[in-house]
Amino acid sequence: MAIEQVREYFRKFGREGDVLEFPVSSATVELAAKVLGTEPGRIAKTVSLYGDEGECLLILTAGERKIDNAKFKQTFHKKAKMLAFEDVEPMTGHAPGGVCPFANPDGCRVYLDESLREYDTVYPACGSANSAIALSCGELEAYSRAAGWVDVCKEKEG
Repeated sequence: MAIEQVREYFRKFGREGDVLEFPVSSATVELAAKVLGTEPGRIAKTVSLYGDEGECLLILTAGERKIDNAKFKQTFHKKAKMLAFEDVEPMTGHAPGGVCPFANPDGCRVYLDESLREYDTVYPACGSANSAIALSCGELEAYSRAAGWVDVCKEKEG
């Protein structure tokens, strides 16, 4: 089970006990915000996209944000294309609803969108459709082994 791999991953940092597991689904931004009692923007949504030949890109964004195709193309020099359902688990190591930037297989590059910097604490999933961990943006950057920060999201609506 992927959540166990994530717990094992966090064990080397002494943070395995910080992985939260819920009795209800947190597979969508709305569900995660509800179960955590927080605003949707604090949910660090993982967007799974095709990268270069055989690799995937995981882009973590503030929960209410969407990828801006023009910004993505300018940054990555290719069109944003979401992973097909059947490619999600083999390429990310996690099933849809639990994709996260931890304990991923080789060929996964993680980027953090600037939209996350609006928050002092964010909640990425931890490998299952009912898990999360509270991290600062600095901790998220370190634990995810992010390749860098990017600005590839549309502006916040409203």
